[in-house]
Amino acid sequence: MPFEPDTVITYFDMCQEEGGTSLQQGMNFRLRPTHSVILMSQQEDATYADRIEEEGTVIVYQGHNVPRGQALDPHTADQQIRTPGGRLTRNGRFFEAAGSEPPELVRVYEKILRGMWVYNGAFHLTDAWTEVSNGRRVYMFRLKAAEGAPAGTPLRKEPSRVIPSAVKKEVWRRDGGKCRLCGADDELHYDHDIPFSRGGGSTVDNVRILCARHNLEKGARIE
Repeated sequence: MPFEPDTVITYFDMCQEEGGTSLQQGMNFRLRPTHSVILMSQQEDATYADRIEEEGTVIVYQGHNVPRGQALDPHTADQQIRTPGGRLTRNGRFFEAAGSEPPELVRVYEKILRGMWVYNGAFHLTDAWTEVSNGRRVYMFRLKAAEGAPAGTPLRKEPSRVIPSAVKKEVWRRDGGKCRLCGADDELHYDHDIPFSRGGGSTVDNVRILCARHNLEKGARIE
């Protein structure tokens, strides 16, 4: 069964979920017939300046650099939407799809720590633009949390809200990478103690680690 948003997974789990593909690139347009896949990171040493906005319902994702060999320093060269031969780059494919109807569905995975990923949920690619960052042109993509998606892509009754990376890391450290209630260390999820819909925030004090069983039990009580 596909992951629920905020599920803690390994790189292997992620690749298996996406059809056994070895996910080596951050931008994977139409990886499956139903959706694209984006890998993001907000770690201090992250290559790209991804950010979260609008209380976690929007991800602004920075496009990718030209390949090594096309520029002396890919980190300072303008990003491109076409290759020297005229084909669309990964940036170009996402750029052309931005704002389409129906909107492009994108599954977003986030690297939190070495060997540890979190499924952030399903988003719609709603906009794209260019801006100047550190003296060069980069492409930016707006991803809005989806309220509906094709079968096989689970969504909560309300749109996913991305928990800030710093909160995820601190909660993982505090809870020792185990379920807060029973100590299980597998099938883990990030959980809002007080749901966002009831006024709870994505803060360290309100987020905890739960195993799948306790996460389901809590969901049943809330409903």
